[in-house]
Amino acid sequence: MRLHTAPDHGVVGAVATGISQAGGIVTAMDVSESSHERLVVDVTCSAADADHAKLLEQAVDEIDGVTVHKTSDRTFLLHLGGKIEVSSKVPMRNRDDLSMAYTPGVGRVSSAIAEHPEDVWRLTTKGNTVAVVTDGSAVLGLGNIGPGAALPVMEGKAALFKRFADIDAWPICLDTQDTDEIVRAVELIAPGFGGINLEDIAAPRCFEIERRLRASLDIPVFHDDQHGTAIVVLAALTNALRVVKKQIADVRIVVSGGGAAGTAIVTLLLAAGAADVVVVDRAGALCADDETLSGAHRQLAEVTNPRRATGDLHTVLTGADVFIGVSAPRILQPEWIKDMATDPVVFALANPDPEVDPVEADKYAAVVASGRSDYPNQINNVLAFPGVFRGLLDARASEITVEMLLRAAKAIAHVVDDDELNPSFIIPTVFHPDVPKAVAAAVRGA
Repeated sequence: MRLHTAPDHGVVGAVATGISQAGGIVTAMDVSESSHERLVVDVTCSAADADHAKLLEQAVDEIDGVTVHKTSDRTFLLHLGGKIEVSSKVPMRNRDDLSMAYTPGVGRVSSAIAEHPEDVWRLTTKGNTVAVVTDGSAVLGLGNIGPGAALPVMEGKAALFKRFADIDAWPICLDTQDTDEIVRAVELIAPGFGGINLEDIAAPRCFEIERRLRASLDIPVFHDDQHGTAIVVLAALTNALRVVKKQIADVRIVVSGGGAAGTAIVTLLLAAGAADVVVVDRAGALCADDETLSGAHRQLAEVTNPRRATGDLHTVLTGADVFIGVSAPRILQPEWIKDMATDPVVFALANPDPEVDPVEADKYAAVVASGRSDYPNQINNVLAFPGVFRGLLDARASEITVEMLLRAAKAIAHVVDDDELNPSFIIPTVFHPDVPKAVAAAVRGA
């Protein structure tokens, strides 16, 4: 906050006290201008959230002799002008440099690629470039907010690609939610990229888009909300089961949420050897005997729920070993965990508000994980997608296979060794330097 105050340095102490009494934490305070008429004071303080920040501003503004001139949020400041940029990898110092990087020299390179199309991977950025494609229909937990509002998220994704795998990614925000138009748009831009990362596209449209693009393109297509999530969930579950000394083939698993992420998680769990998985949606357990199921849910029901369990979440959770939530906030009552099997595992991954408060769940579960960074065991897609694409690009892969996903999950899991493994550490931090390297090597090996 930039404050205009009376020319009394005692006001500075009153401001600090007012912020503290309102629950804020002052981290810096500077008198940037002093005169006989007024002081200009810059205050930096920490707030719990945006609403709390407004309360702090109000508390300061109510102090006698103080006017809040301007406020700023460091998250918004970080986004000014966007988070990514294009920079040249070659010098442009003189006419000689220009003649090679651009005309006339570049014409020789273009002619060579026209004669030998496979050289586009070697002589352009294609071999290290990913398109991050969205229609803005399912952005984070914000819903259908459109392509413009999705752009900051896609920029962030591109920045993560660069930070963790040195991949040049670019956000492509499409102003359409028509499946045919999205597929055609991606097909048209595909020659400039080595891979396609589909992001924040609502189900069930995302399934068809991915299926059609995988069939039509000769570069890998990866829907991170599905497969990135599934990889990290399987990695975390692998280690959680190591902690409680159970085998994936022997446990009963309940997955809450039959959307894109839930479907991909179930598919990978089954491929990893899970034998008893029940999916629960708003109406209850998905069962193949239910004639009212939609097409996507029917397909999911046909490969899950071997016991033909029915009922709501609490009913099917009774006796289960594992709960995996990719659905909605606060749908799991902490006390229900007591009805699960011995040493239950709870993954509450809805963001930003999980299916159950991790602190409350920890009272009853042997292992708890969430999608949040402020609790132990954060299940975060950043553990998967940079390394996955690094491996795909290095191998010049044309598609993604289930074997690649399984190997990627195994690689993430085994970054945590036996000495480190415990109920509060089943998954490595996203900043662990070995994770993207291990995942890339696993994908290349597949």
